Amino acid sequence: VQLQASGGGLVQAGDSLRLSCAASGRIFSSTVMGWFRQAPGKEREFVAGIRWGAGTTYYGDSAKGRFTISREKAKNTQALQMNSLKPEDTAVYFCAAGTSYDHADFHTWGQGTQVTVSS
Repeated sequence: VQLQASGGGLVQAGDSLRLSCAASGRIFSSTVMGWFRQAPGKEREFVAGIRWGAGTTYYGDSAKGRFTISREKAKNTQALQMNSLKPEDTAVYFCAAGTSYDHADFHTWGQGTQVTVSS
């Protein structure tokens, strides 16, 4: 599987942004598709994940209540809808595929897309 992320940009605090991740190749039902982010000088942080087959979701603390992850199986895409963005959401966002929600089990990564939230 190869992953291609898109949708980043510069927005103001309170705005919304939708990131997309297109996957090529077969995605198994057990695969977890996810989003991570990394801000300058900080460690990579788990944002959200979705089990490809069942559609069950899991969110990191920073995303709960504001972000929604979804997938469209027919198009082999997943998306991260981000609402009420804050300056601290500024980071490079990566889509990834793995076998569980555990960070260590994500083995395929797309290129990052920059999200910048101005105050």
